[in-house]
Amino acid sequence: MYIVKDNKFAFSPGQLSRLFNPKSYDAFYALGGLAGLEKGLRTNRDSGLSVDETTLDGAVSFEEVAPKGTPKYGANGDTEPVFNASKDPNPDAPPPPPLQSGNAFIDRRRAFLENRLPEKKSKTLLQLAWITYNDKVLILLTFAAIISLALGLYTALRPLSEEEQRHEGGAARLDWVEGVAILAAIILVVVVGTLNDWQMERQFNRLNQKHNNRTVKVVRSGKSAEISVFDVLVGDIMHLGAGDMVPVDGIFITGHGVKCDESSATGESDLLKKTPADEVFAALQEIAKGGKPGAIEKMDPFIISGSKVNEGTGTFMVTAVGVNSSYGRITMAMHTEQGDTPLQKKLNRLADSIAWLGGGAALLLFIVLLIKFLVGLKTNTGTPAQKGQEFLTHFITSVTVVVVAVPEGLPLAVTLALAFATTRMMKDNNLVRVLKACETMGNATTVCSDKTGTLTQNKMTVVATTLGKFKSFGGTDEMLEEPSDASEKPDKKVMARVENVPLAEFVKSLGDSTKQLIIQSNAVNSTAFEGEVDGEKSFVGSKTEVALLTLCRDHLGAAPVQEERSNANVVQVVPFDSAVKYMATVVKLPNGKFRAYAKGASEILLAQCTKVISDAGGDEPEVVDLTEDDHEMFSQTITSYAGQTLRTIGSSYRDFDVWPPPELEGEAELTAAQFNKVHKDMTLVAIFGIKDPLRPTVKDAIKDCQRAGVFVRMVTGDNLLTGRAIAKECGIYTPETGGIAMEGPVFRRKSDEELKELVPHLQVLARSSPEDKRILVRILKELGETVAVTGDGTNDAPALKMADIGFAMGIAGTEVAKEAAAIILMDDNFASIVKGISWGRAVNDAVKKFLQFQLTVNITAVILTFVSAVSSGKGESVLKAVQLLWVNLIMDTFAALALATDPPAPSVLDRKPDRKSAPLITTRMWKMIIGQAICQLAITFTLYFGGHQLLGYGYDEYNQTSLATLVFNTFVWLQIFNEINNRRLDNKLNIFEGITKNYWFLGINLIMVGGQVLIIFVGGKTFQIHPLNGKEWGMSIGLGAISIPWGACIRKFPDRWFDAMVPDITLPSWVTFWKKKKPAKPVEGEEGDVEAPVVRKRPDETSSDDDSISPPLRSWTSLRGERARHHIHRGFKEYMHDQKVKAKNKAKVVATGSKTHLPAAPGSSLGPKPTTVTEAKS
Repeated sequence: MYIVKDNKFAFSPGQLSRLFNPKSYDAFYALGGLAGLEKGLRTNRDSGLSVDETTLDGAVSFEEVAPKGTPKYGANGDTEPVFNASKDPNPDAPPPPPLQSGNAFIDRRRAFLENRLPEKKSKTLLQLAWITYNDKVLILLTFAAIISLALGLYTALRPLSEEEQRHEGGAARLDWVEGVAILAAIILVVVVGTLNDWQMERQFNRLNQKHNNRTVKVVRSGKSAEISVFDVLVGDIMHLGAGDMVPVDGIFITGHGVKCDESSATGESDLLKKTPADEVFAALQEIAKGGKPGAIEKMDPFIISGSKVNEGTGTFMVTAVGVNSSYGRITMAMHTEQGDTPLQKKLNRLADSIAWLGGGAALLLFIVLLIKFLVGLKTNTGTPAQKGQEFLTHFITSVTVVVVAVPEGLPLAVTLALAFATTRMMKDNNLVRVLKACETMGNATTVCSDKTGTLTQNKMTVVATTLGKFKSFGGTDEMLEEPSDASEKPDKKVMARVENVPLAEFVKSLGDSTKQLIIQSNAVNSTAFEGEVDGEKSFVGSKTEVALLTLCRDHLGAAPVQEERSNANVVQVVPFDSAVKYMATVVKLPNGKFRAYAKGASEILLAQCTKVISDAGGDEPEVVDLTEDDHEMFSQTITSYAGQTLRTIGSSYRDFDVWPPPELEGEAELTAAQFNKVHKDMTLVAIFGIKDPLRPTVKDAIKDCQRAGVFVRMVTGDNLLTGRAIAKECGIYTPETGGIAMEGPVFRRKSDEELKELVPHLQVLARSSPEDKRILVRILKELGETVAVTGDGTNDAPALKMADIGFAMGIAGTEVAKEAAAIILMDDNFASIVKGISWGRAVNDAVKKFLQFQLTVNITAVILTFVSAVSSGKGESVLKAVQLLWVNLIMDTFAALALATDPPAPSVLDRKPDRKSAPLITTRMWKMIIGQAICQLAITFTLYFGGHQLLGYGYDEYNQTSLATLVFNTFVWLQIFNEINNRRLDNKLNIFEGITKNYWFLGINLIMVGGQVLIIFVGGKTFQIHPLNGKEWGMSIGLGAISIPWGACIRKFPDRWFDAMVPDITLPSWVTFWKKKKPAKPVEGEEGDVEAPVVRKRPDETSSDDDSISPPLRSWTSLRGERARHHIHRGFKEYMHDQKVKAKNKAKVVATGSKTHLPAAPGSSLGPKPTTVTEAKS
């Protein structure tokens, strides 16, 4: 870090890193302060880096920029430090990523690297293959197959006696084939699983890259520009604004009221106010000359990566990027994988239960076959090798039952569904940051949506303006929504007191000083800057500010906004505060006085005005007192604008002789709360009406939500009338059905009991603050709702975090909001939320489809294998080990791929969302599972036990094998057709809906059919089968196809009849016994919501408790192996560790004489010892 070859700059990354971790005033002083950094990094604090920079001529030395006598390498003096590998705090840290191609900033990128972190090293195919194979059942099967292969080779290669030659008849000895076939099947299972895992890992890595990329604002060649965060370089001048996440380290140049939350980077919980670097350096120089330290400890010029800007605006100089930044170094050691989703945890617990039952069946089968084998040893005339082979066959059959019963495909199915859904959701403008949100979204019961940019297009234009009592333009359309109080209805005669003229005439009538007043007010009260949007010159920033600046530029003759701001001598800025709904900026006028410009919610600014502009056509605008009649007229104007769905923005000002005025003396910083002391006696300039049209897709999207049982609420900062008008236009507000619209101040004054009665009917919350939104989310969650919330501001973060699913705006949202959200709407469009609901339901449905399919195969395969093996004289199952492995591949991997990739059909929104406590396997699913299992067992048992009489098969070995082949083929075709049948979970009959759109499903089924045909024709000795003739093929496919009409019959069978016939299926007692106990009393949660007492659930309701511990289940998890266990983080070892810790803690409590110790028996030493001789005697 300290040594850079041919360094053209005064500093190395190592020297710059001394500024941080911890923050160092000494290093800042040693590097020459901001001026030294500016010169040493060859940049400019005003114009930033040059866009034309490639290579740099000459070099700047450390001595040229640092104060005299400053050692170049700190404690090392002027000697270059030697890197000691043994003292490297992070020896396993990956190397920095290679530089991206391009000729810009070559020397700068070579010296200081780019703002990229090395990608997390993905597992290689071999590592993934090892994880897939590291399944104890597969390993056990491998050993059995190797022994079988060895015995088979021994039998095949040893010389035969004359009697054995006559018995064999010269046929080839192929006893080794079964061992080879099983090994080949294991390899195929591992290869397919590995490729699936590899593909999913690649998809998630691509999503993470997309999430990490964002745009930031920098100054280059004197102009503000938006660039990718990856393109930020050391020496860049970067903008800071409220809501930003700081991506790099730097030194604060200048700004207004910048406060940062550095808790995530340094652990400091208080907001830290930033001080301009020049002020800090001046104070350090005074100290160097022998002055007193003074308040230097309270001065902080350091901008640290990973912190959040909570307030203010400003600029800073970048000093470290990528792996050299504070946050970069921490992040490199924090590459973590996505945690389990609730559905994955549910499925893991269910998979454990199935593994327990399947393992029990396999053990019972092995015991029965072993007893039969031992009993038959007396009459067994085979050679020892043949007897050993027969025993191995029994063992392999039993182990294969475990392979079939253990559902490795369950975790795979949900991971596949999530990987597929998140990739496709990205195309639908939903960037999923937290995986569990993808599945939770499907069951959302209510959406609390912002208005601006989500329901509307966020393309704002000023279409109406009332300039004091002088003139107005626009705003004459009919009102879409009228006030509920008839007395508040606008009177056109009253409003006609201000002459309404066309825009061109309005502009022409204004004097130059009035134009400049409006221009300066809008320029200084905004952070937007000029740039290109979709190839056109426009403004970049808040859309409201863009609309006002566009009006000034296009109609009032404003100069470039940066020039207007530079010409205005800004003294102080009061950042926008959502609590008071306005911002203000104080400028010094040429005459030496000061003027405070305010901009914000029109009714709030109007309430603080006592004067108004009466004539704006002269050299200077004339100002008169604001009468009660005038106040009523402007209130009606605001109401009229709002009823036309216009956002109303007010503009006012007040002049001061001195600044700060007496009321604000002694205030170290100026916030809206302090400014309220002087926010009075203002002069009203104008009321602007800004049009933001509805998105074309919003009305249909809200109808889709209502059809899907999702209640949509609008939460907006606009006034009540505007909110009601827009909500009614898009179909949210329906007063005729009892819908309520309310303002935030009224809402927040209600008690919790009143809110719980009110909120179910609340449709519009206007003039709301972020705290109102958080209260609304909390009440809805307490009412049992699954809540989705949209937000774009920094103050929305608590509500986004508290909601079940937080949606942040990808375009208008701050970085803090995006960090708090689970999903980012890349297009800020409400219709994308509806697509998210559809995909969430598709994920849940995909898993349930696969679960329904797999349980059917599990039940059928285990019972068929068990019964046929026990009933067979040789103890052989009708389904051989290698055949069962093929069935396992079909149902675990192929079916997961086919059923987990179904895109959401339109009908997915035709049902209500599932409740949070809904069981994983519903009554309808049990009906299909049991019904199909009965059908499949009836067909396969009829063929197996009745094939000789019904179909004329003989009892010789060839006919027995042919019959077994027919059973195997029919069984597989039953699964293929049942897979199609399982594409629907409801009782509707159209199981082919959308099948042509799912190419994965069609392709996987073609592979399964092709594989089965190939096995039957060329499997031969490997699969222990004979080729089937046309009649047998027709019978296999025909019997398999019965699954589809039988499925229709099951769907038509009423659910309530099935519920009455089948009692509740109770789980083994240890499932409840081993559950971790919860406190009976309500516990106050982190976010203030109360955890309800434990309620015993129905046995078929799978608990979503993340902390449940089940040692018996975990023992079967160990049997399932690494691939299935990959998503489980709590095991038996952890459980035992917890028990030991509890025991130690209990021992400590007893030893310290806590009130909770057991009472000691008389004369024992268990009780607390007396502490003094007096106490002992007494």
